[in-house]
Amino acid sequence: MKTFGFKIDPLTGEEFYEVYIRGRQVLNDPMLNKATAFTREERLSLGLDGLLRSGISPIEGQVERAYGAYLRKPDDLERYIYLSGLQDRNEQLFYRVLMEHLEAMLPIVYTPTVGQACLQMSKIQRRYRGVYVTPDNIGNIDQIFQGLPNPQLNLIVVTDGERILGLGDLGSDGMGIPVGKVSLYVAAGGVHPAVCLPVCLDVGTNNQSLLDDPLYLGVKHPRLRGAAYEEFIEKFVLGVRRNFPDCLLQWEDFAKQTAFKNLARYRDRILSFNDDIQGTGATALAALMTAMRIKKSRFSDERYLIVGMGQAGTGIAQNIRTMLLREGLSDDEARKHIFAVDLQGLLVEGDPLLEEPQLPLAQRRSAVEGWTLDNPDRITMADVLRNGTPTVLIGVTAQPGLFSPAILAAVAKSTPQPVVMALSNPTSRSECFPEDVWRATDGRGLVATGSPFKTMPWEGRTLQASQCNNMYIFPGLGLGSLVCKATRVTDGMIFAASRAISEMVTPDQEQRGLLLPEMKDIRTVAARVAVAVGKEARDAGLGRLLEDAEIEAVIAKAQWRPRYPPYRPGALATTP
Repeated sequence: MKTFGFKIDPLTGEEFYEVYIRGRQVLNDPMLNKATAFTREERLSLGLDGLLRSGISPIEGQVERAYGAYLRKPDDLERYIYLSGLQDRNEQLFYRVLMEHLEAMLPIVYTPTVGQACLQMSKIQRRYRGVYVTPDNIGNIDQIFQGLPNPQLNLIVVTDGERILGLGDLGSDGMGIPVGKVSLYVAAGGVHPAVCLPVCLDVGTNNQSLLDDPLYLGVKHPRLRGAAYEEFIEKFVLGVRRNFPDCLLQWEDFAKQTAFKNLARYRDRILSFNDDIQGTGATALAALMTAMRIKKSRFSDERYLIVGMGQAGTGIAQNIRTMLLREGLSDDEARKHIFAVDLQGLLVEGDPLLEEPQLPLAQRRSAVEGWTLDNPDRITMADVLRNGTPTVLIGVTAQPGLFSPAILAAVAKSTPQPVVMALSNPTSRSECFPEDVWRATDGRGLVATGSPFKTMPWEGRTLQASQCNNMYIFPGLGLGSLVCKATRVTDGMIFAASRAISEMVTPDQEQRGLLLPEMKDIRTVAARVAVAVGKEARDAGLGRLLEDAEIEAVIAKAQWRPRYPPYRPGALATTP
């Protein structure tokens, strides 16, 4: 049941919401509730007279009250709960508060606090956001979608909860991730919140502690697998395509075995991408582009040790390989620069455990002949450090402290300015801390991390680690794809996004060791990424045929900012 529509007055050109509900229904709708900011005319025309105190307070006064309440909360989880409640009451106010304090609140609404919240979701959730699709209701997917109150739908962030951050299978408690990602699409990218939808595909869980927990609110049986799972996903995607043919679908926090399969199966059938594979890979690539510029080096001058070959690690390695090929290396030459290590050790051709996306990343056996090994049956990270002399160290393992001082010192011996990227989230799962790198490299190391860390004074300088957050990529990638009406998300569009981000890093920021722009500029980053994506889509014949200046103008106009628009009453909604 649609609660409002976007309208333009043909006489005056005024943009307004046409509202189809009345009275307390308006106050209870988080997208429509203005609380004390309703005008006297709106109070009379929408049946709100007498339901509000007489004083009228603009959004600026509401922000002051809300932020004061936020500051009084005793810990980060309570702040997360408070902001969730605010979002459930008044989305315009929530986004205004979030955008005015984005750097401080980003660790609350997303990593690392969202991880704590997901672990407690069945116990702290007050109201439900988005849609939960289960094997029992997948047959009603059209009715579910048609019953949404959104005036239109352009963006879906979907998870099945099997690989939530570094926390594993959290079932439908993982819904906190798509809810958080939608918030970042809005706050950073400027996508209108009314056209976004978080979705959880609740197909069960293999987390025994959840199955045994009487307070767990998800489907209580082991996960759907095999053909039944694939049929479920197919029905969901077809439902999206039938009801929202121009919608962008972002796959989020699926397990490796399903993530790559879903991406390969659907990336050319619908407008979609996987943030854990492509978003992480693109953000890391942007950071590495900057690192190469600081080092005055080429990608082909470096050797890369990547530990943890799940979605993120594989996505990063694929992007590095693409850059090596772009610099003119052959496939065999590119392989020699990438040392991909997973549970079985270094990936080597012929390994029966290799998965299809990993095949181009495996070392030739001839390349490791003659290596000195601790165990001839398995090439470890220590073996790679000793024989491969990597200059770039990347961790996506969720193993805290994996990059010990000895390992960091070993990398520092291979290059005057090592690059270390400890990308696991949340903070407690980081492979190392920035100060570990700087101490081991005498302040020379270039550092990127998954979570935010404080700066560190060093010999008259201030050293700073970049937070290699996918927020640099996905909001702008989504905005650009939608506004420029791309028919699919290509590798070229993602590469253009990485390059646009790296080009924003200033010489002063490079001097501090930053590999990515500062988070305070994230709205500008999203706009630059969206423009780059739109231009690439156009040039590839997949997007609108607009001139560069037109693309920049339409992206600027599309970036939504929270304000209370005028309301006019429309015909009362009826339940279909």
